[in-house]
Amino acid sequence: MPNPLETIAKLDPDLMKLIENNESLALDDGALSRKDKLLIAIALDASKGAVQGVQSLSLQALDAGATKEEIMDAVRVAQYINGVGCVYTAAAAFNEIF
Repeated sequence: MPNPLETIAKLDPDLMKLIENNESLALDDGALSRKDKLLIAIALDASKGAVQGVQSLSLQALDAGATKEEIMDAVRVAQYINGVGCVYTAAAAFNEIF
C-alpha cells in the first residue's frame, strides 16, 4: 500500500518530518505497547469512517503482532462507543441545562 503522504513529503519535507515525529511519539512502545496503540488507532479511525486509515493501521498492527481477533475486538469497541457516543455527549451537556 503506497504512503498517501508521499506527495506531502515531496512538497514539504519539514512538514513530513513533523508528522513522522508525531507518529513516533504517539505509537512507539511506552506504557502501552505499539500493538495496543495501533489497536486504539484502528478503533478511532473506524469511528471516523477512515477506510484507508483502518487498512494501513491494521497492516501495521499485524506487523506488530496483533491477531485478526484483536483487530476485530478493536472494531467492536469502536462500534459500541461510536453508536452511543452522541447520546452520552448530549446527556453530559443537558445535565447543566435541565
